[in-house]
Amino acid sequence: MRIRGTEDPTRTAQALRSAIERTGYYPEVVSDGVDAALAGEEILSFYVHHEPTIERDEVRRHITVVVLTPSRLILAHTDEHAGDDLLPQPYTSTSTEAIHLSSVRSVVVTRMVANPTSGPQPAAEAVVTIGWGAVSRIDLEPAACADPHCEADHGYTGVLASDDFTLRVSAAAEGHDAVTSLLEFAAVLSSVTQGPRG
Repeated sequence: MRIRGTEDPTRTAQALRSAIERTGYYPEVVSDGVDAALAGEEILSFYVHHEPTIERDEVRRHITVVVLTPSRLILAHTDEHAGDDLLPQPYTSTSTEAIHLSSVRSVVVTRMVANPTSGPQPAAEAVVTIGWGAVSRIDLEPAACADPHCEADHGYTGVLASDDFTLRVSAAAEGHDAVTSLLEFAAVLSSVTQGPRG
């Protein structure tokens, strides 16, 4: 869930805290991690995504909080873990990353619309990929020419893609409001990262 920032920074911070609390997923732990990464900076917009995953015979939950400030994009991800050799009791781990907005190279938005011939429809699913150059992916495949009988080695062709962070939201799982909110967050992010880089 994402709530657009308001003109009052205090109300926006309270809205973020409320969105985290509504998930019921370790709200104090998640909020502490996000607050530490924010370091008091104003919140322009945010998106909170709580997602359970199934691992073998158990359900594990995790949450991702994406926050946009005037100067940074902040990503916070919290996972829960069963006890292990180092920590015998169940525990959480929270990782945060702060990316300066001038470093954001791309905001890729993919929206899936069902029954597009029946008029305007809300997106059924959205995928937002944000790239800032920390992680790149190379997809290679053998190159070929137009001659179907050619047996020459034409080398490889491929695509180098920035793939630092991807978030996928489905209306079937999270509801149409969640999909719309993710698209709105992506639009705000795109607007603040456009223009020439210094």
